[in-house]
Amino acid sequence: MSNETGKAGHGPKSKSGKILINLLVMLVVGAIYFYVSLPALNLHSGDFYAFVLLLCVVYILSALVTSGFDLKGTNGLKEYFRFIKSQCLPIGILLAGLVIVAVLGEIISMPLFRAGAYRDLLEVPNGDFATDITEISFDEIPRLDRDSVKILGDRQMGTLSDMVSQFEVSDTYTQINYQGQPVRVAPLEYADLIKWFTNRGNGLPAYVIVNMVTQEATVVRLSDGQGIKYSPSEPLNRNILRHLRFQYPTYMFATPVFEVDESGNPWWIAPKVVKTIGLFGGTDIQGAVLVNAITGECEYYEEVPTWVDNVYTPALIAEQYNYHGTLVHGFINSVFGQRDVTVTTDGSNYIALNDDVYMYTGITSVNADQSNLGFLLSNQRTKETKFYAAPGATENSAQRSAMGVVQDLGYVATFPILLNISGEPTYFIALKDSSNLVKQYAMVNVKQYQLVATGATVAATEQEYIRLLGDLGITAPEALPQTTASGVIAELRSAVLEGNTYYFLRLEGEEVFYSLSAADNNVAVILNVGDTVTVEHAPAGETPSSILSGYTVRLDRKADGAAVPSSEPVIDLPEAAESPAPIPAAE
Repeated sequence: MSNETGKAGHGPKSKSGKILINLLVMLVVGAIYFYVSLPALNLHSGDFYAFVLLLCVVYILSALVTSGFDLKGTNGLKEYFRFIKSQCLPIGILLAGLVIVAVLGEIISMPLFRAGAYRDLLEVPNGDFATDITEISFDEIPRLDRDSVKILGDRQMGTLSDMVSQFEVSDTYTQINYQGQPVRVAPLEYADLIKWFTNRGNGLPAYVIVNMVTQEATVVRLSDGQGIKYSPSEPLNRNILRHLRFQYPTYMFATPVFEVDESGNPWWIAPKVVKTIGLFGGTDIQGAVLVNAITGECEYYEEVPTWVDNVYTPALIAEQYNYHGTLVHGFINSVFGQRDVTVTTDGSNYIALNDDVYMYTGITSVNADQSNLGFLLSNQRTKETKFYAAPGATENSAQRSAMGVVQDLGYVATFPILLNISGEPTYFIALKDSSNLVKQYAMVNVKQYQLVATGATVAATEQEYIRLLGDLGITAPEALPQTTASGVIAELRSAVLEGNTYYFLRLEGEEVFYSLSAADNNVAVILNVGDTVTVEHAPAGETPSSILSGYTVRLDRKADGAAVPSSEPVIDLPEAAESPAPIPAAE
């Protein structure tokens, strides 16, 4: 009796008092854990089970302490556990029940038992490449990969003295379509905790946008008092993940993505994750929550607005296709026979089509050979997916082929983009130097990856590529998009872009300028206003442009009427020709 009385003196004497203490400790620890880890209160979330398990363990440990924690003697130990059992029986039952539910949920979610459901997660009808993937103009082709974009964005940020010491550019750089152009956008983030403390009142003052066609990086400043106040770099309640969890405690979210709408307003796009097979299987997306990055206002959309470009991630699309491709004839076949089993290739890229962003990846056999069976295009907003049969080289093979052409320069090939050039599936590849700057471009035919064209500009690369297609009889020679302009130079300018000198000339009676690389056209260096020239250039697109890419320039006559020196690269005209003939494509 005396021992029991002594043990009871360590804490509350009544059983109900001890239970209240245990519950209070559990709630405090649980609140701290919830605030830091932000688990979804959802039976389909593995984090929820970990959270409840933690609460149960904390309650039991607290009960150990409040019961006296005296283990002297064998009988004392038995009495002690008997006492704990009487206090923690409901918690033990809850813990055992959760473990049973989790184990059974995991079993019934396995592809072994639900192969058909996993296979049908993604519908993949066949598409016609030449029809669906229209030829895009030069001002729509992304020319930079994420690493190159990051360098340009960081450099632009470094020019702003009032921001560079306080903020950094996030590494995210989301690709979107913005006002008809493929761009990547990234918010700023606080340089450190001290910078957050001194700037938190106004929020993040800007975001960075990099045009992937013109390679122009811009820091977009927000109005005073209209800074980005909700972001991952916020450590407390305005942290975007914490803000979402408090607003939607039961929702499971994919990683929020930063985007801007057509008016330049910053948003966070948080896709809502659902499990569609069993308890934990069949990961899919069901709409998204849009969060105004300035005000924090949230709204859930089951059908997201059309300006949003990123709802389904490339990783999720690849996962669902791999289920579709491997389980085509059931689970047993996916392991043993592997008849008709296909998977995605390593890596993916993005294509801008119809004002949406599409994820592109190759499809190959499960044997992982060096050839593709075709390609997958999936709309990242709607998950509309099509397969295009186009047997040919894998992306890695195309990259190696392109680097082989410029191996003396040591350029590295980026992951390809799939284009339609004259009806031919074509890999478009940027070639970068050791500084991650794009120096040249390459186009590699998917079916015949030894067919490679390179050039200093996209226009020159396409010109050479189409010429090669014509020479090999793959396409008709007339498919070559040649356009020429002749006249007297009215205006002549020059500029150095990424270490290369370009000349911009305008002919009398015209408003458009033709850009010419001095590296590809030496004669451009000696041109003067008043000279008569013939320029072969890219065709004008549907959207009027003040600058067209020039392929070649020919000096027909000096401004003073002097004859053109024979040492200059002049192509003689046929004697019977009454006007300058088109110049063959530059090689």
